[in-house]
Amino acid sequence: MIDFNLLDEIIIQNKFFVLTTHVNPDADAIGSEVAFYHILKSFNKQVRIINHSSTPYNLIFLDKENVIEKFNYEIHSEVLNNAEVIVLIDLNNLSRTVSMKDSIENSKSKKIYIDHHQSPDNSADYYFLDSEVSATGEIILDFLMAKHKNLINNEIAVPLYAAIMTDTGSFRFERTTPKLHRDIAFLIEKGADPVGIYDKIYDQSKFSKLKLLGRSLNSIKLLYNNKFAYMIITQNDLIETEAEESDTDNFVNYNLSIENVVLGLLFIELKNGFKVSFRSKGNVRADLLAKNFGGGGHKNAAGARFYNQEMNQDIINNILENSIEYLKSIGV
Repeated sequence: MIDFNLLDEIIIQNKFFVLTTHVNPDADAIGSEVAFYHILKSFNKQVRIINHSSTPYNLIFLDKENVIEKFNYEIHSEVLNNAEVIVLIDLNNLSRTVSMKDSIENSKSKKIYIDHHQSPDNSADYYFLDSEVSATGEIILDFLMAKHKNLINNEIAVPLYAAIMTDTGSFRFERTTPKLHRDIAFLIEKGADPVGIYDKIYDQSKFSKLKLLGRSLNSIKLLYNNKFAYMIITQNDLIETEAEESDTDNFVNYNLSIENVVLGLLFIELKNGFKVSFRSKGNVRADLLAKNFGGGGHKNAAGARFYNQEMNQDIINNILENSIEYLKSIGV
């Protein structure tokens, strides 16, 4: 049970907050940040949002006031050092802030996590975590519904709806509860437009994203009696389609749309390494697989990132073989 009274005390007792999130932020990260920004501003707090990564183009509409800043050491290291509280949103491992990690670590500020992932590191002073909820946005919504329901307006409702809608797979994943639907209805009453938000996030893709998706789908291969699928995106794919890493969000789920597939992986070659997304169905544990490679996440959705490593066939084969051995071990 999250201690929302403690979170309330931290907000009331401090004046200067910096919010940040993980590398390559998704809608839960950006939406939760923006919503929490407006919560703090309603208490007349000084607030900055500083991220390692730029905001993906399809999420810029959530930052109507253009308050999100891209980290620049020369400009922001002092800001981070002077902050009273640094709020790390939708992550529970400081390494996921990448270029900001050292500045955050060296800051004298209080550090708090607000997150819904498992296995946090020990770098924070306070933890507001619940791995049983659908999204970090749901934690922030629960906080508001419990303590400050009157603060919820259009500025807060829209980013929170986007955060929760995306991390629930448009309200189809297993952690979508009756209570969440009731709370989402309240956000809609306060101005969140389900049609408009979905359209901006999912139905306004750049042509480059669709070209990359085509290459990704064409790369799908089936293994283990067609129960295991994976796809590969190379740097060459990204360059030739003029797409970005953030465009690959949700691509991995296409693996699970194939009949009988219970485990799907997406390999993405990056400029300074590569990453692997793991998705699964039922009791197949994506998080346990990711943990084998230094990653983590949720039961059915997880990931691992490999810095300064080449994405060669030997490494890919190792991960594929490890995944097959896991499927065998659980009798799939």
